[in-house]
Amino acid sequence: MEEKPAAPPRIRVLISEDQIRERVGELGRQIRADYGDRPIYLIAILKGACIFLSDLARAIPGPVRFDFMGISSYGRGKTSSGEVKVTKDLDLSLEGADVLIVEDIVDTGVTLTYLAHVLQQRRPRSIQIAALLDKPSRRLRPVQVRYVGFTIPDEFVVGFGLDFADDYRNLRDVCVIEE
Repeated sequence: MEEKPAAPPRIRVLISEDQIRERVGELGRQIRADYGDRPIYLIAILKGACIFLSDLARAIPGPVRFDFMGISSYGRGKTSSGEVKVTKDLDLSLEGADVLIVEDIVDTGVTLTYLAHVLQQRRPRSIQIAALLDKPSRRLRPVQVRYVGFTIPDEFVVGFGLDFADDYRNLRDVCVIEE
C-alpha cells in the first residue's frame, strides 16, 4: 500500500501585505527624517531580510546604499542553535557611515548582539536597527531596535522573506504555520 504524502500545513495570515506596505512607508519617512540628508548604509541580513530591505530602501527618500551579510544561528529548525556564524561578509567599508542593520525578525537577540559588535569594530558613525518584526517575549540578549514594523506574539512566522526550512519566503503576507 502506498503512503499518502503529508497534508500541507495550514497557514494563517498574521500581517497582511497591505499592512506591511503601509508600515514600511511610514518607517521610510521616519528614517529619512531622523538622518536628514546624510547617506544611509542599509545592511541586510540574508536571506530573510532581503524582501524587507528591497521595500524599505525604496521607501526612504534620498541617498541610500546597501549591502548584505549572511549570519546564521538557526540551521534548518524552528529554534536558534545559539551558535552564530558569518556566512557572507560585506563588500563595502563602514568607516564614518550611518549604518542601519535591516532584519526580518528580532527574536532572541543573540544574532544581532553578535552582529552589532562585529560592525562596531569597523568604526561607523552610528549603528541602528530596523526590523520588520519584533518578538520581545523571546529575548535572551538586550537589543535596542530603533525602527520596528510590528511587534508580534511568540508564534513561528513565515512569509515576506521569513522561512521554514527554506520554504514560504515568497508569501506576500506574514503568516503563522498552524500545527
